[in-house]
Amino acid sequence: MSAAPEPTPDSPKPSVSALSQLRIDRGAGGAVASRRRWWPMALAAVVVLGGVAWWMAPKPVAVQTATVVTSTPSQQYVQLTASGYVVAQRRAAVASKATGRLIELNVREGSVVKQGELIARLDASDVRAAIVAAQAGVRQAEAGVRQAEVELANAEAELTRSQGLQAQGFISPQAVDVVQTRAKAARAALASSKAQLDVARAQVGVQRVAEDFTEIRAPFDGVVLVKNANVGDIITPLSSAAGTQGAVVTMADMRTLEVEADVSEGSLSKARIGQPVEIMLDALPGVRFMGEVGGLVPTVDRAKATVTTKIRFQKLDERILPEMSAKVNFLSRPITVADQQPVLAVPPKALHEVDGRTVLWRVKASSADGVQAQPQVEVVAVKAGRTLGDVREVSAVDVVAGGAPVASGASAASAALRAGDKVVTESPRPLKAGARIKTADAE
Repeated sequence: MSAAPEPTPDSPKPSVSALSQLRIDRGAGGAVASRRRWWPMALAAVVVLGGVAWWMAPKPVAVQTATVVTSTPSQQYVQLTASGYVVAQRRAAVASKATGRLIELNVREGSVVKQGELIARLDASDVRAAIVAAQAGVRQAEAGVRQAEVELANAEAELTRSQGLQAQGFISPQAVDVVQTRAKAARAALASSKAQLDVARAQVGVQRVAEDFTEIRAPFDGVVLVKNANVGDIITPLSSAAGTQGAVVTMADMRTLEVEADVSEGSLSKARIGQPVEIMLDALPGVRFMGEVGGLVPTVDRAKATVTTKIRFQKLDERILPEMSAKVNFLSRPITVADQQPVLAVPPKALHEVDGRTVLWRVKASSADGVQAQPQVEVVAVKAGRTLGDVREVSAVDVVAGGAPVASGASAASAALRAGDKVVTESPRPLKAGARIKTADAE
């Protein structure tokens, strides 16, 4: 701002209005400065209040969790567990003693056959030719027998006549001896002819057996497991030449299915013949079969230090197939069907006593608008049952919210708790319904 010029004696005096215009207005500038001093203080107050609110808000509780599983009451009687495979005690690789080309195959994998049923046939043209030749030899031998019989009849008739003539004194005893010798020779020729006939007939029998060898039949009632050859293959069981096959099919008697399980040498004292067992097959999850120990193989596998046990099924199922992998539980006592029914179970640490009731703190993850929210706790009152190995049987009684049940009874039990639910096993403090938590996996 430039300074006002000093008045001279000759210059006119400024008016009052002009002097008022030269006055500095400090009112507007003071208001702006005041506002500039207060807004940082207001912002700091908001930040402090927000921090206090965040500090006082309830924090998620860090907990350990476990999963509700399905178990069976029979687990409490398990003394020993072993693994093995289903095998057929009556099993055969069906082949033929003959060598020839396979010209007929009447079965395939899974075919059910009866004992003596024709499975396959080999080319038997050479055998049939041999049979025809043997039959011709039989006919020739039969003709020789008839000729010998005629000669014997003539010799015996001549001997009778000669003996009569000798009695009348017409011929000498020496002549009778000659006729008698001829009759003995005729008898010997007849016997030889009959022997040759027997040999010829035996040759026919041999060729019939050879023909039977070209027909491959089922040795017992069973099911075809493997088809080892096809029509056109050369079957030569006594040779390992390239391009040849030995067995035509492999079959098994499905009524003799058993489980062969390996028991460690150190646990052999826990297995005995007649001991009840429970059999689980990997191919049939959730299905448990009852059985018993049928025998112990009296030798130890030196490489694995195990003994093979034979496990018999109490009742066979058509779904059981050879070579299925199996798990066997050796039991301390027989069990019932009820003992095999699945029940819900949790680790013992998941059971908590709150207000005189046994409860589970189930993790309930909620989501809003597709965004996963902080997991919360839902309190489920339960009834604890038997100890099943490392877990404890539980059955839901009701769901508790705010200290009062919201669902109860058998109809709510299945909805309240199910396999796969997450439950809290360890918490630094007791939890209430709706409490927010964070699991160790989420940290």
